[in-house]
Amino acid sequence: MSSANVGGPSQSTPPPPPTQSHQSAEPQQPPAPPPDANDDDAHLEIDTATPTDSDADSAFDANSTSSTSLASSILNYEYSNGRRYHGYRSGAYPLPNDDEEQDRLDLLHHIFLLLLNGKLYDAPLPNPPSRVLDLGTGTGIWAIDFADENPGSTIVGTDLSPIQPSWVPPNARFYIDDAEAEWVYPAEERFELVHVRGLSGSIGDWDRLVAQCFAHLEPGSGWLEFQEPEAWVWSDDGSVAKAESLVQWQELCNSAAGKFGKELRVGAGLGERMRRAGFVDVRERVVKVPVGGWPKDARMKEIGRYQREHMAMGIEPYTYGFIGKVLGWTEEECKVITAKVVNEVRDRSLHLYIKFWFVCGRKPE
Repeated sequence: MSSANVGGPSQSTPPPPPTQSHQSAEPQQPPAPPPDANDDDAHLEIDTATPTDSDADSAFDANSTSSTSLASSILNYEYSNGRRYHGYRSGAYPLPNDDEEQDRLDLLHHIFLLLLNGKLYDAPLPNPPSRVLDLGTGTGIWAIDFADENPGSTIVGTDLSPIQPSWVPPNARFYIDDAEAEWVYPAEERFELVHVRGLSGSIGDWDRLVAQCFAHLEPGSGWLEFQEPEAWVWSDDGSVAKAESLVQWQELCNSAAGKFGKELRVGAGLGERMRRAGFVDVRERVVKVPVGGWPKDARMKEIGRYQREHMAMGIEPYTYGFIGKVLGWTEEECKVITAKVVNEVRDRSLHLYIKFWFVCGRKPE
């Protein structure tokens, strides 16, 4: 194990150079899924049995990740509404980076592992990739897991916030960087997998991001994979209509994201963006992820319980980050709508779900 690098190369192992950047950056229905999109769990059957005690429990208990020994210039955090935000490229990302948010991100990682049956990626790579880039690595949990499972691979994780642990596997490196800046990795340091997860609301130009991924992948063997939850709640039985505050909240968040210039609902268009950029063998898969333990299927019931907790944890930061900061709502107004929406998320009579998009493609020879 070796200490994570922040803002500069290791003395022993030269890393890829950071990107060039300068420190200072009416809701619409998503496009219909393309004909080749694979819609998993097309219908989630409702469990009509009496909820058990376990369904009322949180189903989540985790310790947050902490950061140590980081450059003071990078740790110039900003504070608002009792939450901590990144200081590097201030305002580029509207969500916090404090311990509570790190817990939410790690819980989301667990949900993705459950959805992928323990796998870290969905792309059909024949062998473990030699070089991997994890954009928006967050707490670094995905990159660390990948490094542990694939000691022969080199994993680079980048993020605006230095919230990754100091001690990581020797084949993992973390850098404070902006995915929207110009990438300057040399040709000899191309990647065989670029992993992008949960960056909705963080990217202003998705076509440019896809193009940069394409340029820095190995021809023939390089894959790009997006794993994006859609920021919109659905129901197949119409019960979402009873969640009036939730419906209002998601419309406000998406309206604010549009005004901010970084859309939240991007999953349905990623496949077409990749095809336009030149990717081949593009695969799209959509999974309905329940909010709560209402599905009859035991696996989806477990996933739903975790997703309910994850969503309840995310209401406040999204409210302050988008509705408060962008639309100008007061702290008190944000608190009121947050409480109402969390109550509806925990309402077991509502059979809500969110669509998770898994989209991958290969760079041709």
